[in-house]
Amino acid sequence: MTWAELAERTGFKQPAVARLEAGGTPIIPMLERLAEALEMRLSVQFQPLREAS
Repeated sequence: MTWAELAERTGFKQPAVARLEAGGTPIIPMLERLAEALEMRLSVQFQPLREAS
């Protein structure tokens, strides 16, 4: 899938796609739209850095 196709599927404008392509940090709603456009499910987890003792 090209960036243009992804932009069309998500409804993002070109500047938003360019920011992603350049390594910009997406926000959760943007990730949700990307996941939906890619027919995927977004999963965000918090995990401990260390195991409990």
